[in-house]
Amino acid sequence: MERETPEAAPPPTFLRGEEASSGSSSARARFERLIRRVQAEVCAALEAVEEGSGGGGVVFREDAWTRPGGGGGISRVLQGGHVFEKAAVNVSVVYGVMPPDAYRAARPDAAAGVEKAGPVPFFAAGVSSVIHPNNPFAPTLHFNYRYFETEAPQEITAADAPGAPRQWWFGGGTDLTPSYIIEEDIKHFHSVQKQACDKFDPTFYPRFKKWCDDYFHIKHRGERRGVGGIFFDDLNDHDQETLLDFATECAASVIPAYIPIIERRKDTPFTEDHRAWQQLRRGRYVEFNLVYDRGTTFGLKTGGRIESILVSLPLTARWEYDHKPQEGTEEWKLLDVCINPKEWI
Repeated sequence: MERETPEAAPPPTFLRGEEASSGSSSARARFERLIRRVQAEVCAALEAVEEGSGGGGVVFREDAWTRPGGGGGISRVLQGGHVFEKAAVNVSVVYGVMPPDAYRAARPDAAAGVEKAGPVPFFAAGVSSVIHPNNPFAPTLHFNYRYFETEAPQEITAADAPGAPRQWWFGGGTDLTPSYIIEEDIKHFHSVQKQACDKFDPTFYPRFKKWCDDYFHIKHRGERRGVGGIFFDDLNDHDQETLLDFATECAASVIPAYIPIIERRKDTPFTEDHRAWQQLRRGRYVEFNLVYDRGTTFGLKTGGRIESILVSLPLTARWEYDHKPQEGTEEWKLLDVCINPKEWI
């Protein structure tokens, strides 16, 4: 496994050759510029919330790193804030070759026969964020947008590889994980996601909303992780330019979808019972990320930076034996929605 090398400061680009030019129009270069801009904008928005809530001085720590095989990343993490217990916004741009088991983790639907092939040349770039507020009435947010390319496995020729020499696809989404159902907030969040989707295709929102509900499913619990949003993966059924624009629009929707909710809920009074329920729901969050999340699996199998891979986990979580909320309570209402997803708009 390759180990990252810490860097004193992020380089202007993690790309090489002609694509490293600031004016490069390649999909790789444009996507890197997109994710680095999104990282900067989201971090600035979260720091502004902290500043406006008496948390001035609590800012993101930045760690930059490179990897010997190619590429690197920038991890930004805020901990112990007045509003945010933990918030991470990471970007990575990595390339080189990956073993067949890592390819199967990245493309389980397209990896048949790869176990007989050699390492697979790949390129992967993405921005990923998880934001855990302190207040139980303020929801956790996750978003991730990524671009992926693979070449033919090294031990077979391009003629032997379906889709060779290059396959590409986009993936990602934005989803909300509250501890309590506040319909005003959830409807606002889904409305912003729908607006982003509708600019490209009226079928996108219902399609990706269902995909989100199905993906963030904790199968051993029979529960969804939260109230969903949008999610898509292995997306290449439109031209590359359209999907790059779509990913850009989705990423731009994160701040208007989430910050108004945080501003409304960050100072809501709460009790220790509210906090205990939030901790139990965070336990569900941990279970999903460690057991089912494809990004976590891919990162671990490609020797990714462990601190960046596991930064999505909350500072604290809780598990109680056979905990069941009483029917009709606010806690039960949240669990019911996680078991039976609903249409919000």
